[in-house]
Amino acid sequence: MREQNLVELIDFVGGDHAHARAAWASTNQEISEETKHRIPGLLRYLALNHHDTPFEHSMLSFRVQSDIATHIHLLKHRTLSINSESARYKELKRDSYYIPEDWPESLQESASNLVQAAQRTYHLFIKDLEASGLSRARAKESARFLLPYANQLRYVVTFNFRNFVHFYQLRASEHAQIEVREIAHQMRQLIKNTGQFNESLLAFSL
Repeated sequence: MREQNLVELIDFVGGDHAHARAAWASTNQEISEETKHRIPGLLRYLALNHHDTPFEHSMLSFRVQSDIATHIHLLKHRTLSINSESARYKELKRDSYYIPEDWPESLQESASNLVQAAQRTYHLFIKDLEASGLSRARAKESARFLLPYANQLRYVVTFNFRNFVHFYQLRASEHAQIEVREIAHQMRQLIKNTGQFNESLLAFSL
């Protein structure tokens, strides 16, 4: 089943006030009606001068569905936490996959046929390996080698805000692969939709 890569914001803690509160801890100030108006300027100052630790006092957690190639791009970011659907411990029965939409339609169809054939082979091999005497656990974990990069996985990704900024600056770049760029843009929009990080996003020109 061909599907799009998808992102869902499943949890967040903190926001602009959490970042300001952390920054003002160094001068023992509190957020009050008298100091609220200073938050946008404070956050811009922090971002401009690379005082980044206050932006680490928030958490953003996403559920992502993407092709394996894009999943690998996210795994390269050591400052995020990620837990992924495992083809070692379970047979991947959804058979969802991603094909780029900028390919010619005839090649998209050919690619879909190839991926579907690989997925069918994967399921058959699990049965064949079991029939040959391998345990089901070993059959599952070794048959996954037949899955193509187009196969989609589901996983949960968690950042603090500062690490999201770093991720976004790298992966929303025109030099990044289109698929991971789209994931980064979806994440940014979901963060913006909360209404809790507007000044922090502006501080980093996101």
